Amino acid sequence: MAALACCRRPIAADEFLPVLLAIDAEPDPNEPHGSFADDAQAERFMALWTQRWDEVVASLDAEVQALDDERAYGPEVLDMRGLLASLPPEEREADVDDSEIPSFAQVWALGFMYAVESWAEEWTPPRDRDAAKVLDEAMTRIVALTEDDTDPPEIAMYEEDGEPTVSRNRLEAFGEAIWAVYDMRAVWRQFGPRVEQVRRLPTPGRNDPCSCGSGKKYKKCCGA
Repeated sequence: MAALACCRRPIAADEFLPVLLAIDAEPDPNEPHGSFADDAQAERFMALWTQRWDEVVASLDAEVQALDDERAYGPEVLDMRGLLASLPPEEREADVDDSEIPSFAQVWALGFMYAVESWAEEWTPPRDRDAAKVLDEAMTRIVALTEDDTDPPEIAMYEEDGEPTVSRNRLEAFGEAIWAVYDMRAVWRQFGPRVEQVRRLPTPGRNDPCSCGSGKKYKKCCGA
């Protein structure tokens, strides 16, 4: 959702739902409700989506100086390693290696980049060098979170007194990634949607055949 909010062009629901959530926006006659059980479920989903969308956009447009500001953007992330560590020993999978479990914020970063790659043309850097540099650095900070957290765990994110599962470097990288989202939003709000170049065909000479195909001379047809 954050990637959509930062995208240069507004992406409509009927365009992003099938790509990001595998939800049929235009169902076929054999499935009148698409991916939903009925119209009521579809309406409820879109109402919740819109509610969260408004929250995300309001947070990204707010002028915050620190991420602990209650208005600041806070993505929904879960420390999966912390969750599994909190389970009783008998409920844990004995043969599961920590490296097989997503690191803190890794799923969020992968989802962000999936949206970027799905509409790559909308993320083409602008010609302005300073803006392009800001965009590139911001993207680098997001991409960093798609990698595993291999540093020694020092922080317990799932439970205050739980087993440490997140490194301090990872937590700092997460904060930098949040600021990166703000930077992306600011860049594309500055430049707006891409403007397609209009290519004009050469104007025929006055005595040339008209380009409309009428068979008349240009001066007696479209050039009159």
